[in-house]
Amino acid sequence: MAQFTANPRRFDPYKNFKFRVKWDGRYVAGVSKVSALKRSTEVVEHREGGDPSTSRKSPGRSKYEAITLERGVTHDLEFERWANKVWNFGGRDGGESSLADFRKDIIIDIFNEAGQTVLSYHVYRCWVSEYQALPDFDANANAVAIQTLKIENEGWERDVSVAEPVEPSFNNPD
Repeated sequence: MAQFTANPRRFDPYKNFKFRVKWDGRYVAGVSKVSALKRSTEVVEHREGGDPSTSRKSPGRSKYEAITLERGVTHDLEFERWANKVWNFGGRDGGESSLADFRKDIIIDIFNEAGQTVLSYHVYRCWVSEYQALPDFDANANAVAIQTLKIENEGWERDVSVAEPVEPSFNNPD
């Protein structure tokens, strides 16, 4: 059986619980959930005039689904600051939106169990389309208060310069 990996000892896929999100050159604290990176391409159907019984298919426009970030409510203002750049309630006339910098590129880094970066995705021209500062509250519940940020984007790509690391080994000399 052929092995297509740079690390011949790794047979397991990466887990989905070790990741970090970065914008403005630094990691954002407390992000606990990131929705899937998803791209879809419309199907354009057409047929040839001399062939009335079958259709042909070709690719049309591609679109990138919004990404939702979740984290526990804290005093960190990163989610709110970015959301306020798109719409700042109470801003003076003409000052409700920060047109100069409401878009950001973000990076999603994925780590293996040893904490080594194994994958990295760059997401381009992102902006906040939905911000939930506080969740529903329930005095009978026992859960973490979660805030969410829905981010529209214009595409993403994998950073192929991130190479598969050599994983640590804990060989016992005895």
